[in-house]
Amino acid sequence: MTLHEFVQQCINGLSLGSTYALLALGLAMLFSIMGLINFAHGELLTIGGYVMWTLLHHDVSWALVVPATLLATTLAAVAMERIAFRPLRGASIETLLVTSFALAFFIQTVLQIGVSAEPEPIAHTGWSDRGYSVGPYTIGLIQIITTAVTFAVLVALVVFLRRTLLGVSIRAAAEDFAVVRLMGIPAGRVVVAAFALSGLLAGIASLLFFASAGSVSPTSGTAPVVAAFIAVVLGGLGNLAGAVVGGYVLGFADQILAAVHSSTILQFHDAVVLAILIGLLLLRPQGLVGRSRGLA
Repeated sequence: MTLHEFVQQCINGLSLGSTYALLALGLAMLFSIMGLINFAHGELLTIGGYVMWTLLHHDVSWALVVPATLLATTLAAVAMERIAFRPLRGASIETLLVTSFALAFFIQTVLQIGVSAEPEPIAHTGWSDRGYSVGPYTIGLIQIITTAVTFAVLVALVVFLRRTLLGVSIRAAAEDFAVVRLMGIPAGRVVVAAFALSGLLAGIASLLFFASAGSVSPTSGTAPVVAAFIAVVLGGLGNLAGAVVGGYVLGFADQILAAVHSSTILQFHDAVVLAILIGLLLLRPQGLVGRSRGLA
């Protein structure tokens, strides 16, 4: 691989890593508060994709597609909490994990039966294919938008968690849920807010992901949520900063490996990515940033 190819793949990895980071943030937040790794989180991405597909198929303006998608994923996340996880509050981590897998498969099956098992093309958007040349490198408009939106979301999330009462309550719950109850803060409201926020982040990731991917299927969220989980583990369980770092590291590694002109490496692409993860965790078992039960 030449230096030019390496830099180009790093540019591509910045965009992919942004999507992983947004999804990983939602996973890390729920783990911090509930000890839950929600593998149904990927289905929020898929739901957002189907909302986009439906609206764009009927020529609805992007000015309506964006808020509708964000609202749909946020409400879907709240519904997950209310229907699937609230009755199990206080259950073991294993029970919550199995429930999240069951919920993911249930949503996939509903979409396969109710919509289609085949990928559905999302209406073409001219701006998503637009690109710019900067010297010898090509940067797609969707890559610029994805990276810029992600950084804006990260800043907004930090401000929310540090400057608002609800955000501070979520951080406090991540540190010690018992203390939150003693302070008179409704625990249920904090959990619902965390799910809603994770759904909003998934909705943003969905808009950026499917604008680039161009199609959606019932299993579209599976690979991204696995990647997001790897990012969370890589960065340090329960650490939001670590989730972001892990997302970008994984995005860069994924794109660089994809560019290697070796059929042998490409054949074992996923295995190589996992091997890198194992190697990094052997060097730093606590993750790149370190494990934390707080969101500070």
